[in-house]
Amino acid sequence: MPTVSVFDMTGKEVGTMELSENVFGIEPNVPVMHAAVVNYLANQRQGTQSTLTRAEVSGGGRKPWKQKGTGHARQGSIRAPQWTHGGIALGPKPRDYRYTLNKKVKQLALRSALSSKVADQEIIIVDDIQIPEIKTKTVVGMLKALKAEKKTLIMTDGVNKNLVISANNVPNVKTAPTNNINVYDVLNCEKLILTKSAVQKIEEVYAQ
Repeated sequence: MPTVSVFDMTGKEVGTMELSENVFGIEPNVPVMHAAVVNYLANQRQGTQSTLTRAEVSGGGRKPWKQKGTGHARQGSIRAPQWTHGGIALGPKPRDYRYTLNKKVKQLALRSALSSKVADQEIIIVDDIQIPEIKTKTVVGMLKALKAEKKTLIMTDGVNKNLVISANNVPNVKTAPTNNINVYDVLNCEKLILTKSAVQKIEEVYAQ
């Protein structure tokens, strides 16, 4: 069972915490994590790209020249794909890129991602994050104290409004509640900061 140190917002170690072996201590499954990341990125695509076919571009209502006797190749419309300003042949049209993964696959991917963070010592547990007022300086000071000044993901149990707004102006810092946790964000950060209550909520959901 992995054991990690617990810090306060000033970077002082205030204790230790045992993490669930089923969530934070498994052997990371790389192919499954890759599948989850590809799925996440595909689901983010808007799919609004669109090109005009020869039926949709303007002009070209009549045959540009007669079929025979001109010496030119036969043409039916100046809006055919081979003409300048003609329609696009086989171009992209609006579509939905979304697809779903099996629930067990998604859970395994998330447990693998969290376990890899523990193995790489890229996870920081904080006893609690209290932001009494909206102040970016408070978040910057906490990150500096915890030595997490690069790309960081801060996860809390529920939405911490003051934390979210205070962290908005800090580059490369993202905040999220535990119910929005995903494999891409976990793997994409260099440091993962979790509150003790966030760890307990994650273990409650994913430890089965």
